[in-house]
Amino acid sequence: MVVPTTPQPASGLVRYLRQELGLGENALNLGLKQAKLEQAPLPVVLWRFGLISLDQLDQVLAWQDSQP
Repeated sequence: MVVPTTPQPASGLVRYLRQELGLGENALNLGLKQAKLEQAPLPVVLWRFGLISLDQLDQVLAWQDSQP
């Protein structure tokens, strides 16, 4: 059986979500689990579940674009 692998969010993203947006562990764990199930980007999943606002989603995406 072949199991597709999806890249895990970089620890820098998780750290950013915790420190800059103040996202709690429960919200992060839910987002990570759902992102893995859906094979979807973590920030989009967090927004879809109402865990971050649209402005925060824009902020996260801008931060990701600025990363090397």
